[in-house]
Amino acid sequence: MTSQKPRNRWLVLAILSSALLLITIDVTVLYIALPRLTEALSASASEKLWIVNAYPLVVAGLLPGLGTLGDRLGHKRLFLAGLTVFGAASLLAAYAPDPAILIGARVLLAVGAAAMMPATLSIIRLTFEDEAERSFAIGIWAAVASGGAALGPVVGGLLLEHFWWGSVFLINVPVVLVALGLAAFLMPNGRRHGARPWDLTGSAQVLVGLVALAYAVKELAKRDASLTHMALALTVGIVALVLFKRRQDRLTYKLIDFSLFRDRGFSAGVAAALVSMLAMIGFELVLSQRLQLILGLTPLEAGLFILPIPLAAFVTGPIAGALTGRLGAMNLLWGGLFLAAVGLALSGLSYDAPLLWQLPGFLMLGSGLGTTMTAASGVIMARAPDDRAGMAASIEEVSFELGGAIGIAVLGSVLTAVYGASLKASGGSDVSPSALDSLDEALVVARTLPDAVADALRVAAFGAFDQAFLAVIALAATLSFTTALAIWIAAPSRGGRSSRCKGGL
Repeated sequence: MTSQKPRNRWLVLAILSSALLLITIDVTVLYIALPRLTEALSASASEKLWIVNAYPLVVAGLLPGLGTLGDRLGHKRLFLAGLTVFGAASLLAAYAPDPAILIGARVLLAVGAAAMMPATLSIIRLTFEDEAERSFAIGIWAAVASGGAALGPVVGGLLLEHFWWGSVFLINVPVVLVALGLAAFLMPNGRRHGARPWDLTGSAQVLVGLVALAYAVKELAKRDASLTHMALALTVGIVALVLFKRRQDRLTYKLIDFSLFRDRGFSAGVAAALVSMLAMIGFELVLSQRLQLILGLTPLEAGLFILPIPLAAFVTGPIAGALTGRLGAMNLLWGGLFLAAVGLALSGLSYDAPLLWQLPGFLMLGSGLGTTMTAASGVIMARAPDDRAGMAASIEEVSFELGGAIGIAVLGSVLTAVYGASLKASGGSDVSPSALDSLDEALVVARTLPDAVADALRVAAFGAFDQAFLAVIALAATLSFTTALAIWIAAPSRGGRSSRCKGGL
């Protein structure tokens, strides 16, 4: 891509950021709407998890193929196509009459998002040739990515204060229309590498592998889990990913060039991106439910309660980008993850305290995530050649989306499993089987019981959820701290920036 004129390149960044904001908000916007949506569509606990998880999981599965397709066809063309699909899918999701249609619409949203996401970072990489400007632009990109995901519950709360649950999708449509008009005229076409074939088989293999593994995790956490179904899904997932790896090793033009992971900085960036999103998505998923179902906050109140996290991420992302040249991306990677781990630990210790006492943990978590995501994006893109910018961007974004999917699948499953076991231990055999699935279903069951029995069930369910809530926070904090320690140990240069990284990356 040719260098942009000063008056255009920042406008292009604004267009890309607006699209990225829609993509990342859609990962978490349903957290606030989930209790209301579950009741309106009569969604089961399994359907509820798939409504949330279908989007990031399918995005992660499609990104490797669509990132490379962007290198071949041109990132602008794929960006505009993805934006169009995203807008149409938003309309379908807004008026979905049942859980199955909503899950399908979320899959279509994922297709549009997967087409757009590699283009956003690739265009930034190829547009901003000055290293300092590129680091700052990537900082803004990372701030939108991390802050947007964290901002989802706030946006959802504001909309649900006045509108029905479908408004969390309908709000996408006007933004899509404006972005389409501006991008068509202002965004450059860039270079295309048309000789590079697109590997449809590899794209299908990685998609099947990721979906099957997520299904296995979800099945294991169910109250009436089928070990046969779990084992079958696990086998399919592992086989598909092994076949994908072997296929990529043989191909000249790869969806993912695994030799990139021999670079410790590249691998550290991927690991940090995955764990940072896992921690944030998992934490917000359980926190938003606790705020509404236990504390009785409205969707808007719950969204505002979480607001310090995205605000901190928005502020620290560009600052981290500006400081990358001085401090080094590797130091920012492990330092940001360590800060996020401390923030999670403080949030766990103060979870039942007033907001003022929880604020330090929220701010540390948001600041750590904003720093980590900026450093991860910068170091991954700096290690890739120009003709593989789409591949590098897709790997980076697969890390983010896969982290979100794992955060929902694993931490959501941990929440379900610990909640069910705790409630069963406290209530014995008298607890209704449906009440063991989730807190919101326990509250529905309580409405049908005599007052004294209903009150006892609510108290037991609240206690069980709090135990599960703390288990999720402890796991997220442990993963963040362990990853920070591993990056610190493996860093090419602990005393400063790596000599191998350009521009301080």
